Amino acid sequence: MGIAIIVIMAVGVVLILTGKVPTAFALVLIAVAIAIVAKAPLFGATNSILQTVLSDGAIKLASTMIAILLGSWLGSLMRETAIASTLVRKTVEFAGERPVVVALGVLVISALCGAVTGSAPAALLAGVIGIPAMIAVGVPKVTAAGTILMGIGAGAPFELPTWQFFATTLNLTIPEVRSFLILLFPFAALAAIAYVLIEVRRRGTEHSWSLAAMSQRRQESRRQRLGDAPWFALLTPVIPIVLALALQVPIIPSLLVGVLFAVVTTTRPRLWTTRLLKSLYDGFRVAAPPIVLFIAIGMLLSAVALPGAVGALAPIVKTVAPTNIWLYVIVFSILVPLCLYRGPLNIFGLGAGIAGALTAIGFYSPMAVLGLMSSYNQVFGVGDPTSTQTVWAAQYSGVKPQQVMVRVLPYVWLVAIAGIILSAVKFL
Repeated sequence: MGIAIIVIMAVGVVLILTGKVPTAFALVLIAVAIAIVAKAPLFGATNSILQTVLSDGAIKLASTMIAILLGSWLGSLMRETAIASTLVRKTVEFAGERPVVVALGVLVISALCGAVTGSAPAALLAGVIGIPAMIAVGVPKVTAAGTILMGIGAGAPFELPTWQFFATTLNLTIPEVRSFLILLFPFAALAAIAYVLIEVRRRGTEHSWSLAAMSQRRQESRRQRLGDAPWFALLTPVIPIVLALALQVPIIPSLLVGVLFAVVTTTRPRLWTTRLLKSLYDGFRVAAPPIVLFIAIGMLLSAVALPGAVGALAPIVKTVAPTNIWLYVIVFSILVPLCLYRGPLNIFGLGAGIAGALTAIGFYSPMAVLGLMSSYNQVFGVGDPTSTQTVWAAQYSGVKPQQVMVRVLPYVWLVAIAGIILSAVKFL
């Protein structure tokens, strides 16, 4: 039965990689197939296909979905109220004509945006002005796109919806998730800074004018009409992080306070409700794709946790999974590329099912699985040429996503290895 489940997962990977079936639909099909192989009954209050896998699974990650929606709402407000664009422009004005300083400044803004919204919204918030600004001072296009993505990767350890996702997926508490991701942050930040310093100096400067820059000029004219956000509104990206990190406020209230702070500091009181409602609708539009994905992931997590699936997979995992600390580091470091191109170790795809199975079987502790999957997530979030943020940043810079992947992969691979070593030392 265990072999049959692995075959189902392999077929699912092929379907996802070839694009024959959208990822979310493929995950639902895999979940139902695993439940059938695990001999789960169709009806029943517990461990059944209709109730446990499809019904309970669909809402298993509900708290993560709400966090994603609130993060998207806050990102929409930061764009609508010119908070993000003001942050980038002030940074560029301060940096002057120095390419390295401009890129480092955009990197910091990108990390802040990544911590708030993650993925494509963060790339858009920081990149709409940041990418043309970098290109204008001579930063090569590929390096400019990579700077945005490395910044998002550096901010990822503080991304509140990701905390909630790992906590729910691996049955951990938010403080447990936070404790490891904070350890991962220095490595992600150092890799991002090293990327800018090495790549800008190594590739030299290229003075060119791009289509992106032309479109940015249109953005500027609109922004000029809106005006800059006041200086105190620029604190918006750090408000939720400080509340959740320093004051231990739960994630959803932290994000709500960020939303209220953004609107109160940028909008006249008579327009508060209008702006809140409009940006909320925009947030729904941005959050819809990941929410659909999380519904499917919840079903897959419920399927791999069925008693029949756990009993079938446990002997196989105990046979092949490394327990020696050196083998653990070497094997899982070599497997890093499997999280790219929607591969089997992508935590926002089949990797979630594998993580759920490892946790349910109990072969590795949930914290060890967290260490693995958060390390892989660093690579996926920055370098995967099929992820929305990579595609957007590359196309807006006028280059191919694969070019950006090749350039950033050595840096994020090292981050992943550091995370895997940390996981081995602390949790094996």
